[in-house]
Amino acid sequence: MNKRVTFLTQAAVIAALYTVLTLVFAPISYGEVQVRISEALTVLPFFTPAAIPGLFVGCLLSNVLGGCVIWDIIFGSLATLLGAAGAWLLRRNRWLVPIPTILSNTIIVPLVLRYGYGVNLPLWLEAAAIAAGEIISSYGLGEILISALKPVRQHLFKPQQEA
Repeated sequence: MNKRVTFLTQAAVIAALYTVLTLVFAPISYGEVQVRISEALTVLPFFTPAAIPGLFVGCLLSNVLGGCVIWDIIFGSLATLLGAAGAWLLRRNRWLVPIPTILSNTIIVPLVLRYGYGVNLPLWLEAAAIAAGEIISSYGLGEILISALKPVRQHLFKPQQEA
């Protein structure tokens, strides 16, 4: 299989998984206090660079389909893109992979909630709530995902040689 097709397929599957998980768990995926189960997927750049566009598109679709305001669609999705790119850069140490996602969301999402939705909680409190949700998803669930996928990584994430 062509490497480009493999990359696009992996990105599309990751985007679809992120979107479905976000929408299925919508009651805890959106709002002032959120734990997006789909954010566990933000560790996937540990395995493949295709996760970077996949996570971005998945977040973008989730925010559009979830009825988010334009500022959340734009900046929330960019937070995920930044986190995914940072995770790829830190992929040599699995314990560092979730940090960029946690940081980007902790900084950007409280501002989106304040200026996009009019949430008037202190920014530090909103940042702490977002950070807690990200730590649960990215570190807690993400590390479980890395452990589960590591033994099969060569079958799932290595591009096949061209025929």
